[in-house]
Amino acid sequence: MPSRRASVSMKDVAALAGVSIGTVSNVLNSPDLVSDATRSRVEKAIAQLGWVRNESARQLRAGRSRSIGMVVMDVANPFFTDIVSGVEDYVHDLGYSVQLGNSAQQTEREAAHVQLFEQHRVRGLLLAPIKEVGQQVDELRRHRIPVVIVDRAAKDAPYCSVAVDDVDGGRLAVDHLVAQGHRNIAFVGGPMTIQQVRDRHLGAQLALSRVGDSGYLTTISTERLDTGSGTVAAAELVALPAAERPTAVFAANDLLAIGLLQGFFTNGFSVPEKISLIGYDDIDFAAAAAVPLSSIRQPRHALGVRAAELLFAEIEALDNDTRHEHQHIEFAPELVVRRSTGMGSGRETLSEMTAKMKRSKSRPRWLPFSAPPES
Repeated sequence: MPSRRASVSMKDVAALAGVSIGTVSNVLNSPDLVSDATRSRVEKAIAQLGWVRNESARQLRAGRSRSIGMVVMDVANPFFTDIVSGVEDYVHDLGYSVQLGNSAQQTEREAAHVQLFEQHRVRGLLLAPIKEVGQQVDELRRHRIPVVIVDRAAKDAPYCSVAVDDVDGGRLAVDHLVAQGHRNIAFVGGPMTIQQVRDRHLGAQLALSRVGDSGYLTTISTERLDTGSGTVAAAELVALPAAERPTAVFAANDLLAIGLLQGFFTNGFSVPEKISLIGYDDIDFAAAAAVPLSSIRQPRHALGVRAAELLFAEIEALDNDTRHEHQHIEFAPELVVRRSTGMGSGRETLSEMTAKMKRSKSRPRWLPFSAPPES
């Protein structure tokens, strides 16, 4: 019998159990073809030798991986980790695993991950791209590796996509600020090469355009979508002359909003007393911030589940050589109002607040905004 420290093979298991290698394979893959007594001998031999099947080698021989790849823009952002959680919940029940790549908002890293997943012949790829989808995705599809684009609308593209209507999300955020009397509003987010940032900025512009010449949008483009960039942007806003300084800020994501909140406090600007603030994504940290953040909620877990469903629908179509019709799913964003915009501290959506007001037989009332004293 081989040493436990030596490499144990299926041949060793067969020898110890007194059966053929084919019988060991049947025990593992088609146990109903083997008698209970034989199966018991093989299982005891496996346990005694401590043998573990090389699943990667088996899949390579079969030409079928049991894993999918996923590339996200920033694994440190809870928005993306929640999407991954939804994907994993779905694929786990199918006996698959998820190989995760973090592009860290760098196009070259994104390309390297996509290439690596292609080399590993994953069954499919979920991609949250930084910029436009390029030739690499076409290469994957030529190798019969389906791709679903996540967090980016791709309505006319030859692949499935799952996203949230970010233009509408930007409009919701600024409509909320405008309804409270704000007219001089800042948009903080970037880089503008990211489609989601551009869409949210467009939504903000559309909302503010409805108030005519009295509305003004100050745009601060950041290098990244993280807390550090938010802190830098806060310092830039505070440094503006008081007469020019926006009275409210719409941040392109919650990490930026948290950084802005920290930066305002550091500079003696209380939120919402001196400046109102709303973020985007509604990550858990938004409700747990020192001043609970109003935000635009995205159904993060549902995005992941739906993306995985679309991917495996295409995988099944490829396996069965049946026609697959690409789908482009777009979820609706939802406004979540908290204390950072002066509307209370609870975790309430606008619809929940409206329902509460109806129950109390009172009507929503928007108070006119009073500009804070100049600092």
